[in-house]
Amino acid sequence: ALGRVMRISRARLRLIAPVGAAAGLAAAFNAPISAVLFVIEEVIGNWSAGVLGAIVLAAASSVVVVRVFMGPAPLFRIPPYDLKSPVELIAYAVLGVVGGISSVAFIKLIVLLRPWLKSLPRWTHYLQPALAGLLIGVIGLRLPQVMGAGYESIDAAMHDQYTWYLLALLAAFKIVSTTLSFSTGTPGGMFAPTLFIGAMVGGAVGHLERNLFPSLGISTGGFALVGMGALFAGFIRAPMTSVFMVLELSGNYTIILPVMISNTIAYIISRKYQETALFDLLARQDGVYLPSMEEAREQATLLIEDAMRPVDGEAVLDEVDSVQTAMGRINASPQPFYLVRYHTGDWSGVTPEEIQRLVKEGVNDMPLREVIPNTRLPAVHPDQPLYVALRKIGNWPLLPVISRADFQKLEGVISIQDILKIYKDASPR
Repeated sequence: ALGRVMRISRARLRLIAPVGAAAGLAAAFNAPISAVLFVIEEVIGNWSAGVLGAIVLAAASSVVVVRVFMGPAPLFRIPPYDLKSPVELIAYAVLGVVGGISSVAFIKLIVLLRPWLKSLPRWTHYLQPALAGLLIGVIGLRLPQVMGAGYESIDAAMHDQYTWYLLALLAAFKIVSTTLSFSTGTPGGMFAPTLFIGAMVGGAVGHLERNLFPSLGISTGGFALVGMGALFAGFIRAPMTSVFMVLELSGNYTIILPVMISNTIAYIISRKYQETALFDLLARQDGVYLPSMEEAREQATLLIEDAMRPVDGEAVLDEVDSVQTAMGRINASPQPFYLVRYHTGDWSGVTPEEIQRLVKEGVNDMPLREVIPNTRLPAVHPDQPLYVALRKIGNWPLLPVISRADFQKLEGVISIQDILKIYKDASPR
């Protein structure tokens, strides 16, 4: 809205939206680093220096404003945590499995219920929010902790104030109530419920493992904290953000290894059993195709080395070669285009017709550098993306692919036909 009022360009408008998203997320969770990482990881997908500075500034300034009014206290009171034994990491791996399964179940429930409710007669759409509210209210009579954001309940779970059975119930019914709310068109957010469910799942797993293996001295608070990250990684599908969110909330670097283990396992399980991310599926249900950064990362980048082809040594001339030498090369090895190498590392090109014209002009003994046009070919390197060659090739019949270590060393050549062929071959894959 601000960008439109200021009448900024469409390209700038695309950049100012994620800046606002970073500011809002940082303020909501008092977590500026996680907000920056989420926007980079899932919204814009690159570390562009121009937009990164604006995102960091927006996230930091929004948190400063929030702390002026709300104080510097963190969102949760994190209990002390210490990894007592490496064996405890196995317990966190189990939490990753449970968190991954829970996130898949959560996603599947939303993905199945939402289109079914939308397919019902239109007049029912006006009743669905009310019926959802009634069902959630009934749940709230017995389990009032599922109502609202649930930050107080997350805090209680971290401080071991619930039994494992109650924690499991709260996780299950928070999934049900959030699904009902979101699917009927009255969403109350996704991030806070994800943290709530993750904390309850983590606390329940921690309780059970502590009862089964008391010698490990497992901390329920640590499991609740790691559980938030695991469910976030599996449900939101932002693994890097989920790790740093837990670190930022806890302020304790010693928890990073359990977080990385649990989050990675949860993310892998979610990717395995739910191929498309939730928000991509929701957009497609609404008839909008917005490919996510996750999908963009899955697309293999085609490189110039995938499309380049070796060149016959006879098709390469040197700047000191005479016109007569070039003509002899043309007669011995006909080619539609010949590269010309310069001692400076630059490259040029000449056609047989141009050489034949020079022979007719009687300049047979003159070196090529003095008689061919002083136009340099744009050179490319094997490890560059293929679209770089597509941008540079212009009207040239081919480009030299040269070594980064030696600009006079020719690795191969690439033509527009080579580029189009590799794109065509890669399309079905």
